[in-house]
Amino acid sequence: MNTKTMEGLVGASTNIKNMDTPMRVFKDARRRGDISVMKRAMGYAADYAEEAYDYYDKAEKGMEEDAKEAREKARELQEKAIQKRKEEQAKLEEKLEKSKEADTVEVSEEGKILLKQNSEMEGTASGEGNLESKGEPVIYTKDGTVSTGVFTGETIDVVVSE
Repeated sequence: MNTKTMEGLVGASTNIKNMDTPMRVFKDARRRGDISVMKRAMGYAADYAEEAYDYYDKAEKGMEEDAKEAREKARELQEKAIQKRKEEQAKLEEKLEKSKEADTVEVSEEGKILLKQNSEMEGTASGEGNLESKGEPVIYTKDGTVSTGVFTGETIDVVVSE
């Protein structure tokens, strides 16, 4: 709670309580018919009431400042949460990119010739499995699999030695 708020509430409460005394004097003077005492008592009561309203205004200003501070604090917390979420998202995207990365290997001309010779020796007339006919690289993934989807549309598990 803001200092202005506390001061305003305490001041207003004290002045309202202090207003009780001149009001009792006013009632007593009215019963006796003493007009000058009644006027003086009402003057004191009005002064206390005016001070109570002044303190009430001070308490309202303090509460407005409290609300403003609370909004600013909430805004800061929200901005921190948004920033944290963005950082987490960036980390996730980096992790996703790293998991998508694949090593590519191109078959050399010598390897193509050897493959062609091996496929001819096996007697594959259709040319299936012939890397030279497709002309695309073989992709090795991080988990040790070779993607042969370029050639047959399937993935074959193999152990990759380093």
